[in-house]
Amino acid sequence: MVDGYVPKTLEEALLIRQSEQVIPYGGGTDLMVEPERQKAYLFLHRVAELAQITRDETYLRLGAGCTFTQVLEHPLTPLILKEAIRRVAAPAIRNLGTLGGNIGNGSAKADSVLIFFVLDAKLRLQSADGERVVPIQSFYKGRKALDLARDELIVEILLPRTVPEYYVYQKVGARAALAISRLSFAGLWQIENGKISALATAFGAVDQVVIRRPEIDAILIGTPVAALDSVKTRYLEAYSGEINPIDGRISARYRKMVCMNLLADFLKQLSL
Repeated sequence: MVDGYVPKTLEEALLIRQSEQVIPYGGGTDLMVEPERQKAYLFLHRVAELAQITRDETYLRLGAGCTFTQVLEHPLTPLILKEAIRRVAAPAIRNLGTLGGNIGNGSAKADSVLIFFVLDAKLRLQSADGERVVPIQSFYKGRKALDLARDELIVEILLPRTVPEYYVYQKVGARAALAISRLSFAGLWQIENGKISALATAFGAVDQVVIRRPEIDAILIGTPVAALDSVKTRYLEAYSGEINPIDGRISARYRKMVCMNLLADFLKQLSL
């Protein structure tokens, strides 16, 4: 039997989180594979406040308890996030898995996390004593290392109210479906008056944390599309210095080569 608590409200969940040694449990699609048998779980599937999708004047707010299927079917969800979710495992997993669980697992291979990085998402974290909002880039400290206090829960993912019109999402795996990423790439851009007015890129499953380098992307922002060839070499060289993949089942050399090829293909899309 699995020990745990099943709160019905966020307030109740936060009080339990504050007073007990518990592991937050969303859909459990990762935890059920490697259960923490010596600890109790905080089952969050009945907390309705965590499963809301709303939009205010600043953000699109995705509840951390929203399932992948719920987000995929919602009309406010950005297309690039829908594209990534469609490639998350199978429908049965998407029906259970949650955004908060995917983020809280602390993996640079997580499909939704890559998209949250490229969208410069923020996370609303809450405890019984208060809340704070942190950029997702600073939330990740390393593999399985998160800026999450023992008494906090991930409550919402805050996305920009509007996102660039054009996007590219590429996931490289061992097979077409039901595959964990060997590496992944996401890119967003906007063209206005013949110039690149917005641009963001990110790589997943390459290092301990998703690679997101806004200072490098800034090299291209403001560049006329017709003059892209004059700056793309500097852009690629800058990124090459930042991509230092870890070795694993796939060699670091192969991963870097694929990353640079994906980035070069992305630049070609900007000129179309």
